[in-house]
Amino acid sequence: MRPRRVRRLLALLATVAVLAPIAWLWWDSTMPSTYSVMDMGTPDLGGGPGDPHMGHSMPGMTRSVDELRDTSTAPAAVAVTLVARKQVFRLPTGEQVDGFTLNGESPGPELRVVQGQTVQVRLVNESVPDGVTLHWHGMDVPNADDGVAGVTQDAVRPGGEFTYRFVAKDAGTYWYHSHQVANPQVQGGLFGGLVVAPRGAPAEPETTALVHHYGSNRTVDGRTGDTAVAAAPGSRMRVRVVNTDNGPMSTWVTGAAFRLVAIDGTDVHGPATVSGQAVTVTAGGRADLDVDVPADGSGARVEMGGDAALIVGATGAPPPHSAKPAVTLDPLSYGTPSPLGFDPARATRNFDYTVGRWPGFVDGQPGVWWTVNGKMWPDVPMFVVSEGDVVRVRIANTSGEVHPMHLHGHHAVVLARDGVAATGSPWWVDTLDVADGATYDVAFVADNPGIWMDHCHNLKHAAEGLVAHLMYTGVSTPYRVGGDAGNDPE
Repeated sequence: MRPRRVRRLLALLATVAVLAPIAWLWWDSTMPSTYSVMDMGTPDLGGGPGDPHMGHSMPGMTRSVDELRDTSTAPAAVAVTLVARKQVFRLPTGEQVDGFTLNGESPGPELRVVQGQTVQVRLVNESVPDGVTLHWHGMDVPNADDGVAGVTQDAVRPGGEFTYRFVAKDAGTYWYHSHQVANPQVQGGLFGGLVVAPRGAPAEPETTALVHHYGSNRTVDGRTGDTAVAAAPGSRMRVRVVNTDNGPMSTWVTGAAFRLVAIDGTDVHGPATVSGQAVTVTAGGRADLDVDVPADGSGARVEMGGDAALIVGATGAPPPHSAKPAVTLDPLSYGTPSPLGFDPARATRNFDYTVGRWPGFVDGQPGVWWTVNGKMWPDVPMFVVSEGDVVRVRIANTSGEVHPMHLHGHHAVVLARDGVAATGSPWWVDTLDVADGATYDVAFVADNPGIWMDHCHNLKHAAEGLVAHLMYTGVSTPYRVGGDAGNDPE
């Protein structure tokens, strides 16, 4: 063989040697047009019992997610209809938003209920072209009402409807949003507030502050700039701060002291009075502040980290804007201890959830993608539990960015951060900011059967594959991502 032909052959073989693995990685990453989330990745039993090869057809899966719902027939105490539309709307300051509305407005109507009441919400899709669902963020509802397209229901297509029904068993601050094509739909306005008042408690002065960016406009309850909230001098005002954006925000109070009285809908035990400190509210998270309204009528400014703020109780000129305080309140040591109701040291399942980043292919697309335990979506763990398990999870982040990790259907208590044990009030969360380089140990009781998303609530990251699931043994789902329903939860 001539030297030139030899060189060409060697070059061809070298090219094949380089391109063949890349082509295989590309092909291996592509997803079918429809699939069950139960077939994703590898089951992780966390040291507990179960079939390590479980999948969509695992024997013994006797309950569908559709069976996990409120079956009472009594009339609901709160019954509303929410109509979703693709619509151009204006902010109060005149900025035009080409987005989505519920009952013609964004944010959608605030739902206010009393603890223990049955809630029924009829969702009608008038004109959202990709379909829509409603997820009750932070509320531990039955699985069938979790509102995740392709996991607990099909997306509601234009002209269709779906009814959610659940008991508001836990008082607190929550919110609702679409979980179908979630990132663009939530950014575009498909969300609203949900407040559950404590059963039998006297009414107290309060207000809800849903913080959201419509494009570059930071708003509180859809309004830019300052919003006045009337409050009697010398009183206390509960401000329920909800972060509906993709990144963390800070809130602080100028001109008054306050207490952080609840995190993610759960009361803080023994909250101390603070001033000159900021509170971090993770993406999707909530923080309730009890603000001491000045007795002299000067008012207090509840800052939201930008040019939107609440002015509470002022009768004259509002307090001036102040920069974010240098000190941030640390929930790990804030408040006083109280019983958890279970023993994390007796965990029956132990999981690792390590977020990283690595170049590769996701669904045939090259890029630098998020990884879970070193694997890219869809080769991510399916965390398997049984009802009654005590579950511990170590969440670590080595990815270079902060991630607000959100587990559906459950609240977890923070046990430690970077190896430092919690010493304050039990810090219960459903959405936890995990900074780059940080490690958290959390625990919960598996007391809400179903198939639950466990994902980053920076919804851009979730759409890029930062998604896993928590699955109970004995539960299956008939729903599929993609297909004729067009289910696309992120």
